[in-house]
Amino acid sequence: MSQHYYSQHPEVTSKQRSFTAEVKGRSFSFVADHGVFSKEGLDFGSRFLLETFTEPDFSGPLLDMGCGYGPIGIILSAFTGRRAVMADVNERAVALARQNVLLNDANRVEVVSGDRFAGVGKEERFSAIVTNPPIRAGKATVHAIFSEAYDYLMPGGALWVVIRKKQGAPTAKRKLQEVYEEVVEVKKEKGYFVYKAKVKV
Repeated sequence: MSQHYYSQHPEVTSKQRSFTAEVKGRSFSFVADHGVFSKEGLDFGSRFLLETFTEPDFSGPLLDMGCGYGPIGIILSAFTGRRAVMADVNERAVALARQNVLLNDANRVEVVSGDRFAGVGKEERFSAIVTNPPIRAGKATVHAIFSEAYDYLMPGGALWVVIRKKQGAPTAKRKLQEVYEEVVEVKKEKGYFVYKAKVKV
């Protein structure tokens, strides 16, 4: 487990790399590293989620759960102009995310450290929570994120999830349907699914 991106303290030797990602015609710069998810660049699932996400029609901050080095939260904050909180258990990822916040002048983004929602303020409520969940952490952890997110959403808010079919998309959808009042399959492509799970108004 110590070598996985879900570890709190990755033991793999650090070797940072910089890259640029273009999303919807805008360019963003990132630093990634060994021991962090998708160290080679913006992965397909995260890009698919970013391109599929639609902004809530009411005000409120965003939360990127399991943010890694920060691309989803930073890019969504830039597109929407909203405050965003990014959370991860991996301390190397958290350090990189904070570095990337500065690199992209993302002054409306805050990065917190902790397992699942442990680093998020108990009174915080979000208009949307987005996650490219940590599959390697296991189904129990992924499903716990789905369940715990419910209590951090504003009325009418939604959890957005991107997940591959072969990594448990059908099971994930069933879990979401157990917890949320409305679950929509927003889009699917190349074996990836984006689900939007809404709480009642």
